[in-house]
Amino acid sequence: PAKARTIAKYLGPGFEVRASNGHVRDLPKSKLGVDIEHGIEPSYILIKGKAKILKVLKQSAKQAASIYLAPDPDREGEAIAWHLAETLGNGTDDRIRRLAFYEITKRGILEALEQPRSIDMNKVHAQQARRVLDRLVGYQVSPFLWKTIRYGLSAGRVQSVALRLICEREGEIRAFVTREYWTLDVDLATAGGEQFRARVHKKAGEKLSLENEAQAKAAAAALERETFRVDGVRTQEKKRNPLPPFITSTLQQEAFRRLRFSAQKTMVVAQQLYEGVEVGTEGATGLITYMRTDSTRTAPDALTEVRQYIGATFGREYLPDEPRHYRSRETSQDAHEAIRPTSVARTPAAVKRHLDSDQHRLYELIWQRFVGSQMNPALVLTTTAEISAGPFTLRASGSRVKFDGFARAYHSTLIEESGPEAAKLPALAAGDVLKRIALHPEQHFTEPPPRFTEASLVKTLEEKGIGRPSTYATIVGTILTRDYVERDRGKLTPTELGMTVWKLLSEMFGDVFEVEFTARMEQELDRVETGKDTWGKVVSDFYGPFRKDLTQAESQRERLRASLAEESDRECPKCGSKMVKRYGRNGPFLACPRYPECKTTMPVEGEAEETMVSAQPCPQCGSPMRLRSGRFGKFLACSRYPDCKGTRPVGLGVPCPDCGAGELVERRTRRGKAFYGCSRYPACKFGIWDRPVKQKCPSCASPILVQKHTKTKGDYLQCPKCKTRVEGESSEAMSGTVDG
Repeated sequence: PAKARTIAKYLGPGFEVRASNGHVRDLPKSKLGVDIEHGIEPSYILIKGKAKILKVLKQSAKQAASIYLAPDPDREGEAIAWHLAETLGNGTDDRIRRLAFYEITKRGILEALEQPRSIDMNKVHAQQARRVLDRLVGYQVSPFLWKTIRYGLSAGRVQSVALRLICEREGEIRAFVTREYWTLDVDLATAGGEQFRARVHKKAGEKLSLENEAQAKAAAAALERETFRVDGVRTQEKKRNPLPPFITSTLQQEAFRRLRFSAQKTMVVAQQLYEGVEVGTEGATGLITYMRTDSTRTAPDALTEVRQYIGATFGREYLPDEPRHYRSRETSQDAHEAIRPTSVARTPAAVKRHLDSDQHRLYELIWQRFVGSQMNPALVLTTTAEISAGPFTLRASGSRVKFDGFARAYHSTLIEESGPEAAKLPALAAGDVLKRIALHPEQHFTEPPPRFTEASLVKTLEEKGIGRPSTYATIVGTILTRDYVERDRGKLTPTELGMTVWKLLSEMFGDVFEVEFTARMEQELDRVETGKDTWGKVVSDFYGPFRKDLTQAESQRERLRASLAEESDRECPKCGSKMVKRYGRNGPFLACPRYPECKTTMPVEGEAEETMVSAQPCPQCGSPMRLRSGRFGKFLACSRYPDCKGTRPVGLGVPCPDCGAGELVERRTRRGKAFYGCSRYPACKFGIWDRPVKQKCPSCASPILVQKHTKTKGDYLQCPKCKTRVEGESSEAMSGTVDG
């Protein structure tokens, strides 16, 4: 890993640097892994695939005079260090010490080496409490969802609260009643012919409210008879202070707003910049400080460097007399620093050729924000003119930047309204008579509260005390991958499944997934970290009431299941019963309520989808086939169903690379897992797990590539034969050609 290579470069030949690649022990996946009958005790096992890594680490540890553990400087990193210490030395090896650094630079590494410490068990216990709480909720609520809605669903202690926020916002949007209103603007001109626009905002000293077109037209007609005169002009100088350097949440918000990065992508790219990038003759170099932080603190030497840079680059007028210090939240960990460049001397322009596009754009954002945070405020002159026209009062305003200050380094929305595109007012004085050029009555409608974006959801989570810097991206990513929420033009919209899951959770576990309760749990974990509470007490206090909720939920499961089965207006074509809505792996479908006696299913969408006829004949009777949806997705069914039950899978438009005669189709294992095989099966038994794309491999000329996704690399294409990775956006496979 990059982090190990970067550290090794600074330590030299006397040290051997090895990577554990994250956690080596965890709770087992196959069972709860927490003894809830005897004091809530976790049972850790070696993570699958880590035995080889541990073997290498143990061999290296045998010959070492000192062993330094240096995972990330947060709770998760402390827990990794503890598990390593337990595994390598049974927790009693005096050679083992903990190193904590917040930047992977020579200075950061050597300073940490001078101050080794023991493992902070309070931090370990805080992480353990979170892990156990998450396991208790996830592994005990999820099976309840399986039995009540459908198999494969899951619930998370914190992610379900995020789902709650999104679903409740959707409820507000659906309940919102739109109201019509109008505004009335007037184009005016000075005696010298300079034009500007003003808005009518008062009549007879009272706020003007125009509720419909008739009122707007009446006001416009009245204004046509009036003389427009300037009553007064007021100019104010407003100070726009710089924003603090980034913390995790603000970085995710701004990267989404400016770069359109998801929270997860932001953290992946930031991790690369933190762990080290090859920078010319410098070699592997950590470019930013640790990116999971809620502190705005900046180290004194970094303040000295950035102030020298500002004075030398921008001039003395941009440099405050004293360094700027920003207040962090009460819950923040001020041992951490804000996210900043490890050296402002490495300007975005200087390192651009060593970074890929995403790395450079994010680094530039971090660098500019940090430099701007230590500069003088911008000064904006705002001019407001009050204009009278009979009983009406109009207002016009304009602004201009007097001194750009911090915006010289970091362009901010705080002064965007004062930039080149901002409204400008001509020189006006009280008593000036103005000429009316045109009237502009305009219709508007009140709008419901906006749906969350990833950025605004992270902001809300932070404001409400839900989650911590290390969890924001995971929270958002999890509810998206579970298909509880989907992105629609950048907005987070709950799916029908997500709304159903939340309806069930809110009825039976409303207190557990309550916003204030979850925020209090975060505070309890903070108390464990500072030694003010014990992890066992925090978990036990939670589990008692939670266990009662579980028992009550199980006792009402059949009632809840029945309440979720909405009856439709469609009849079962086989037995005449009213079909009910159920949920399968691919979303809602209609099923016969007499299941398992009658196994008829059909799509929720109605007859429209079934009328899409395929050119492929039914393999059993030769009749035309229709596209239908079932619990495992779309398939072709005989148009003579239920008399004929012939089916075919839907082709992907990708030729089989093995036989060349068939077409690749999506199939399912007995457990419902998707794979892709040849339509000529069993004559051709070609099959792969990853979704195929009709694109030739540039290395071996394989006729197909497959779609891949990892947390570190994101979406990409790979050759299934030679494993060549093809850069660029993952193409969508041709997913629905019913004609084959």
